[in-house]
This record gives sequence, structure tokens and C-alpha cells, in this order.
Amino acid sequence: MEKRMMKVPSKANSHLALRVIPGHFATTHSHINYYIDMTYLKARQSEAQAAARVLAGNYENTTYIDTIVCMDGCEIIGSYLADELTKNGIMSINAHKTMYIVSPEIHTGGQLIFRDNMQSMIANKHVLLLLASATTGITVKRALECIRYYGGIPEGAAALFSAVDSVEGFRVSTLFGPRDLPDYKSVHATECPLCKAGQKLDAIVNSYGYSKM
Repeated sequence: MEKRMMKVPSKANSHLALRVIPGHFATTHSHINYYIDMTYLKARQSEAQAAARVLAGNYENTTYIDTIVCMDGCEIIGSYLADELTKNGIMSINAHKTMYIVSPEIHTGGQLIFRDNMQSMIANKHVLLLLASATTGITVKRALECIRYYGGIPEGAAALFSAVDSVEGFRVSTLFGPRDLPDYKSVHATECPLCKAGQKLDAIVNSYGYSKM
């Protein structure tokens, strides 16, 4: 399956590329026709830093941000993003004039929680949500609900790839989107045209990778 991998270059930064594999894949919430591999964007220092630099342009000098909540293993990008925003004068109301980079714990049934020792980094803080991908917007919505539950003030959402433009009135800032993959499709399993055509799943995928069927 990996032999089918293609690179889609970023229009915003020549050092960034989206690695995709065409096929038939199942996520937690939908079926998709491309697996989007975020591994290098999240783990390679030069790409993580370049990604953060592009995303930072959406928030510089316009948004209060005290905390970046990272999902899908985006902590390295989150750290670079905090550095870019701090360097470029992003406004913070933190007493220590710095930013927190935190990740929620995924509890039984997919519930997102923050343990007691981390809740002070969310409560009464202006929070930016950072994800690897937003396919349907369900994960974004769940994360925003979690942030509000612990007293945080959501200020926006950013994703490396997003198939949705906004969730709950928040624009999802993104590096890549449907404009970069015009034939990308995300549909409910019961409406999947590939399933109806009898095409078997290639893999079950999530933010950690894929498991071949």
C-alpha cells in the first residue's frame, strides 16, 4: 500500500508536503478515500517548525492565547507554534507571560479529560486547539466541549489537514484542505460508495497511523 504514496506540496511553504495514499479507509467517524500520513509533519524537526510558522500567521497580534491544547501527537508543532507566537508579539494574559502546551487524556469511550494537576493550565485561559486532522469536525467539537468544561476559553482551532472550514463558529485554520486534494471524500460508513461498489477496506486509520486489513 505504501508504494501508492503521493506527495502534495504546500502552496504556503515549499518545505512542506502532504503525504497521501489513495484507497478505501475507515476512521472512527467516517470512510475516506485517502489516508493522510502526518508522521513527518509531526515528527521531523524542520517540517514541524515550518508548519508552526505557517499556522502562526493566522493568530499573530489578533488573538489572546495562553494555552495550546494539542491532539493527535502534535506537541512538537505546538511547541514551535508557541515559540512563533511569543516571538511575534502574540498577546497573553498569563501571569508568567508564557504559553502552556498540554494534551488531554483520552478516557474510556473516547471522553477527553484533564487531570487535576493540569486543570490550572486550562481554567480561565485563552485556548487554541491544535489537531493533526479534522475530517468531520466531531473531534474538534468534542475537544472544544472539553476545554469549556474545564473553564477554558476557546479562541480557535488549527489543523494540519481539515475537510471542514469551521466548527461551532470557529474557523479551522489549516495547512492543507480540500483545495489540495480536490477529490478527497469523507462519508458516513452507511453512505460509502466504495463499500457499495464492493471495494474492501485497505486499512483502519487514526492519528497514530494505519492497520492493514
